[in-house]
Amino acid sequence: MTQAIDPDRPARPNRSQLSVPGSSARFIEKAAGSAADIVMLDLEDAVAPPDKPQARRTVIEALGDIDWGDRTVSVRINALDTPFMYRDLIEVAEQAPRVDLIMVPKINRPADVHLLDVLLSQIEAATGRPRIGLELQIETAEGLQNVDAIAAASPRVESLHFGPGDYAASIGARTVSIGGPVPDYAVLAEPDAAGARPPYYGDAWHYALARIVVACRAAGVRPVDGPYADFRDPEGLRWSARRASALGFEGKWAIHPDQIAILNEVFSPTADEVARARRILEALAEGERANRGAVAIDGRMVDAASIRQAEVLVAKAERLGIA
Repeated sequence: MTQAIDPDRPARPNRSQLSVPGSSARFIEKAAGSAADIVMLDLEDAVAPPDKPQARRTVIEALGDIDWGDRTVSVRINALDTPFMYRDLIEVAEQAPRVDLIMVPKINRPADVHLLDVLLSQIEAATGRPRIGLELQIETAEGLQNVDAIAAASPRVESLHFGPGDYAASIGARTVSIGGPVPDYAVLAEPDAAGARPPYYGDAWHYALARIVVACRAAGVRPVDGPYADFRDPEGLRWSARRASALGFEGKWAIHPDQIAILNEVFSPTADEVARARRILEALAEGERANRGAVAIDGRMVDAASIRQAEVLVAKAERLGIA
């Protein structure tokens, strides 16, 4: 049975998550009008250390001045082991009139989540502001080792995000690619008639991605893949997104507005998929009325085990406005 998102957590579309430098008021304003499901204002990697205090003020002003409509807005604060984290969290949560989610990088253990949960709970109690959800990045060996406990550490957690760049550094991988293929992670084919042995790439990130998606689905939170850094390679992005979608991820980061349309397309069910899911639900309901445990649709047998998968797909399509 396919694990659904926890119904007690907001069912937010998360196909595309646009990362925007928190230091640029112009980029933030443009992002508010984009087609991204979630806009994330970044105070971490996109901002140089000397500029972080001003970027924090820029983000807080933008969250108050810009009409965000019904778009989900997130702020990525700095990691817990930096001197910027506590002011990021407290000032954004206390002063920003509109913030739905806080993204936190380099989460390594459940205790990190407990700290964030307690601080946000105190701020909400003191200010009366609406509840803020947490997005957590898994981007270290320790974080991946503890991913199951992290995903289940708080009802406030809405999603886990893979950070391929920092994760590669954490495990000592020999690559400078962020989210792309790793040429050395390959095997040679058997020689052909001419003696040629072409390499076949493996997926260096499969283990981490599979661990994250299983932990998320078991805990009822959204799994989201990280960035594909080469924004001039749309086909590479498309296949990276297709891989993540096939594994069960809800969506993927966009680091450039040109990536949004591809992500929204890949992570959306097609009209044909939705129509088939509806036929499965209708046929199984009819089978139940006739006391049949399995029915045939399009020449294939389906049974009650297919119901949950079809229900999840139809519910996602309805949230996205797909017929």
